[in-house]
Amino acid sequence: MEKHYLEDFDRERGRFRTFLVAAFRHYVTNERDRGRAQKRGGDRPPLTLDLRDAEQRYRLEPSHSLTPEKLYERRWALTLLERSMERLRAESASQSHFDRLRVFLTGEPGVSYRQLAEQVGMSEGALKVAVHRLRRRYGDLLREEIAQTVASPEEIKEELGYLLSAVSL
Repeated sequence: MEKHYLEDFDRERGRFRTFLVAAFRHYVTNERDRGRAQKRGGDRPPLTLDLRDAEQRYRLEPSHSLTPEKLYERRWALTLLERSMERLRAESASQSHFDRLRVFLTGEPGVSYRQLAEQVGMSEGALKVAVHRLRRRYGDLLREEIAQTVASPEEIKEELGYLLSAVSL
């Protein structure tokens, strides 16, 4: 009666008694469903909101706009760089010597050319030439790695630029 369902009755569609029986069945079904429903967690105890704790947790969450796709591309690029670096290290006659020069390839903070030249017993100029050659070979190895992932040699330069941009995300 509250919802004015009687206005929906149409004599041409059936008898009034049939309409009332159907309305009563719907009512009983809805009441039974409401009685069985568990609201807001059912039997579980309610959680209190500690806004100070929530704010601290929020501050600890990483905040970046990196999508899973961008993270995948970054990881792919880093993998190619690492593989190239490992190949370069394997080619090196002296791996300990390579490990010292590696800082000039990766941009890690480390010693200066002068300091390292003194440590390895080379002139500063000779060390710079050695680093230059190492960088050139590293680039060649990286291009070889990329060549294995593209369809044609013309795509290598474009892919190299894309991978380097993915690393700098």
